[in-house]
Amino acid sequence: MHPKVLLDACAELVRLTLTFEHPADAVVSRFFRDNRGLGPRERATLAETVYTVLRKKLLFDHMAPSGSGPKERRLAILGFYGSRDFLNGALTDQEKNWLDQCDAVKPDDLMERHRHNLPEWLVKPLKDQLGTGFWPLVESLAQSAPLDLRVNALKDKRADVQKELAKAGIKASPTPYSPWGLRIDDKPALTKLDAFTRGAVEVQDEGSQLLALLLDAKRGEMVVDFCAGAGGKTLAIGAGMRSTGRLYAFDVSAHRLDALKPRLARSGLSNVHPAAIAHERDERVKRLVGKIDRVLVDAPCSGLGTLRRNPDLKWRQSAKAVEELVAKQTAILDSAARLLKPGGRLVYATCSILPQENEAIAEAFGAAHPDFEWVDAGELLEQLKVEGAQGLCSGGESGSRYLRLWPHIHQTDGFFAAVWSKKS
Repeated sequence: MHPKVLLDACAELVRLTLTFEHPADAVVSRFFRDNRGLGPRERATLAETVYTVLRKKLLFDHMAPSGSGPKERRLAILGFYGSRDFLNGALTDQEKNWLDQCDAVKPDDLMERHRHNLPEWLVKPLKDQLGTGFWPLVESLAQSAPLDLRVNALKDKRADVQKELAKAGIKASPTPYSPWGLRIDDKPALTKLDAFTRGAVEVQDEGSQLLALLLDAKRGEMVVDFCAGAGGKTLAIGAGMRSTGRLYAFDVSAHRLDALKPRLARSGLSNVHPAAIAHERDERVKRLVGKIDRVLVDAPCSGLGTLRRNPDLKWRQSAKAVEELVAKQTAILDSAARLLKPGGRLVYATCSILPQENEAIAEAFGAAHPDFEWVDAGELLEQLKVEGAQGLCSGGESGSRYLRLWPHIHQTDGFFAAVWSKKS
């Protein structure tokens, strides 16, 4: 594709994305469906250009006014993913000079907001938590995330799948913490691989895999994934149960559960029972009160732990939206807790990095439910033979009460989990 045509396409996709009417990944997917003639390289350039603009939006908004032409074109030039020589083929002399001037700006000369590229409401809670770790987090969030796969333990062994991928020219490394994970730095066409089509692998961040590991569901148990969504953790839990027992996948979105169906068919699992519910106190939920061995509540959250993959979230979320989520998270956790039988395990989790969605929810639940006792996440992970388990956790008297994952420390998405056992 000619450089000018590709840059014009990038500018149009930037324009569509920055309306923030829909998630960025949905906008990009729709654009690709409407432009089926795009090749893999063009798609990569378009997607990465848009995500770079989203990651560095405050900086680019600061630089763009000094250029000329439509704003979305200037933003696309600043965020263009590809060689400078190729890009120059699409630029006027005036644009080349402007871009050189932008490149000459030193990071140390920028205002702080143009360096961190985060909304102000998000900066203080992150600085309060991390201190000097704030800037390493910022740096990690400016990078794209690697591709993590979960090997379906019901069908295959990780080492065998790793060798199979190598034969297909795909270099995959075992993830350091999850016993099921493989990490790929590139983004190959997975859906064309036999390992994918036969259900040997699923795309799933290592942190998400650890949530399923923490639940540690056993063969023959009754288990509920309370906010199952498209079922990534459901499938991991079901494989750990060796497709025995009964695993309910609840969600208020029938559309999200529909996305589970083809994945479930590939997985070979027969113990999963998806069910759309109207709310956390749905009649289907009530019928299971006091009957369940293990419950995972992967609660609806801000998703800010996934900013490497979904950089638009920081512009689409707000402090007010987080407050509304906190009320919802509290209600869902309280309702889900009723399902546990004595001795049952409850795991509350989010992919957020904000304490009000994490530790604050967990502490409030613990105080309000004396019939539940804390289970130390660090000790649990050690029992499950996870290397460096204590380094994945923080908080509480033990210093390892909660699973607390950070992109800049653990190279996963940001995740949180708290664990309880219902007293007998």
